[in-house]
Amino acid sequence: MKFVDEVTIEVIAGNGGNGVASFRREKFIPKGGPNGGDGGRGGSVHAIADDNINTLVDFRYTRIFKAKNGENGKGSDKYGAAAEDIFLKVPVGTLIKNANTNELLADLNKNGDIVTLAKGGRGGLGNLHFKSSVNRAPRQFTLGENGESYKIQLELRILADVGLLGLPNSGKSTLISKISNARPKVADYPFTTLYPNLGVVRVSESNSFTVADIPGLIPGASTGAGLGHLFLRHLTRSLLLIHIVDISSINYEKNLSKIEKDFKDILLELSSYSDDLAQKQRWLVLNKSDLVPDQDIHELEFNIQKKLKWDGPIFTISAITKNGLEKLIYAIHKYLLTIKKN
Repeated sequence: MKFVDEVTIEVIAGNGGNGVASFRREKFIPKGGPNGGDGGRGGSVHAIADDNINTLVDFRYTRIFKAKNGENGKGSDKYGAAAEDIFLKVPVGTLIKNANTNELLADLNKNGDIVTLAKGGRGGLGNLHFKSSVNRAPRQFTLGENGESYKIQLELRILADVGLLGLPNSGKSTLISKISNARPKVADYPFTTLYPNLGVVRVSESNSFTVADIPGLIPGASTGAGLGHLFLRHLTRSLLLIHIVDISSINYEKNLSKIEKDFKDILLELSSYSDDLAQKQRWLVLNKSDLVPDQDIHELEFNIQKKLKWDGPIFTISAITKNGLEKLIYAIHKYLLTIKKN
């Protein structure tokens, strides 16, 4: 299924039905009073968050959602029927904005959250409402109100406890496939993830956390280069960012320089996209240790910390062989428990 995380749609609520002017016309009652009924309410358009949906693909080809009009009132005190409302199911984590003003209308970040996108028009009044002691045969009635209509932008931001970031081919997809139930494409040739993957990491029967893997970032991603900029928004809700760095290289000195450049490139893209994103808690994970001689790993880790002036948590792993993954998983779980308690 194709992943779609942003779409613009048009929502049109139904018009209210018209009221009616009518009078009783029965045998032996030559001058019956007014009995015109009210018009029915027009249908409204709502959005509701559903955790069984994880993409906005259903809105890609159907862009206009129009509710029905309410029925007109009738004689004999008969009111017009109200039109049914329309409920659009969207993924949990969907931001809803007015496409013309960019005003945020709602953030549906919990299953079952609901918001009205366009309100149906009220039905008009029949002439029975205008009867009085001085106006016994009113011919007044009112028309139904028009329903609201808007252009709405739907923007999905994945709800994940942990976000993985790094350059293409740093091993993010391999990592998420080894620690969670996600099954992204992984191969032994260079390519990059084309859409986010979301996985659940099970620590025990009663404890788990979610991880999101976004397409690899390249220099200029925040301004439109590559695919990563399209998905940086998915990291904004994460409680923890895992910055994965590829440490595999034949030439040790060149490797240190490359790691420093890769690290700074990612940090620049985060800062360019959002200060809040750049300030999020971030851990450094050195991946592909299986391609580094054992005697060089500790020295490499020490020199990386020194060169990057990194004083935060650092882990050395091999996603492909699972070396170091258990230590990383339990450290993440412990950190998340602390954050969520506070």
